Amino acid sequence: MNYPNVINDLIECFKKFSGIGEKTAERLALSTLEMDDEVLQIFSEALKSVKKKIKRCKRCNYLTDEELCTICKDDTFRDKTILCVVEEPKIVTLFEKMGGYHGLYHVLDGLISPLDGINPEDIQIASLIERIKKENIREVILAVKPSVEGETTTLYISKLLEGMDVVVSKIAHGVPIGIDMEYIDSLTLEMALEDRKSVT
Repeated sequence: MNYPNVINDLIECFKKFSGIGEKTAERLALSTLEMDDEVLQIFSEALKSVKKKIKRCKRCNYLTDEELCTICKDDTFRDKTILCVVEEPKIVTLFEKMGGYHGLYHVLDGLISPLDGINPEDIQIASLIERIKKENIREVILAVKPSVEGETTTLYISKLLEGMDVVVSKIAHGVPIGIDMEYIDSLTLEMALEDRKSVT
């Protein structure tokens, strides 16, 4: 491109974001030229802060800037006997936007996939089992994507929970096989959650 190097560098930076292609990155880079200095300063500080301040909640592994996330600290209307297990933090956000679920979460940070070298000890399964034992959890909802990896993870966790006084269910799959959870519309997701099935 015939842009000055500083704009080309900015375009390359935007392209590193998931889902951002060449044209969108170019449009974003050029739009920064039209922003007020104050807005650009806020944007710059936010980018630096998110890397410096955001960490994982020590209880559920969701995103936070404190020791515990806002969900784990919520003592108002959360049912603390229900735990929804998800693959990654953005799925927690998806459920929260939906607004129909009022339990707690546990973020696995991946799914079991031996072909990709991801084994049970590589994701947050041990901490999940520990939480279930310590926190008087009565139901575990496995809300992972309907894929080979998702089914493998579901079966592995349900086997670990056999003999424990906990109901294990998984969201109903009116959800297409192989689709990423983040692309499911909120109504489909809410219906899948309500129509969850026992894992046996």
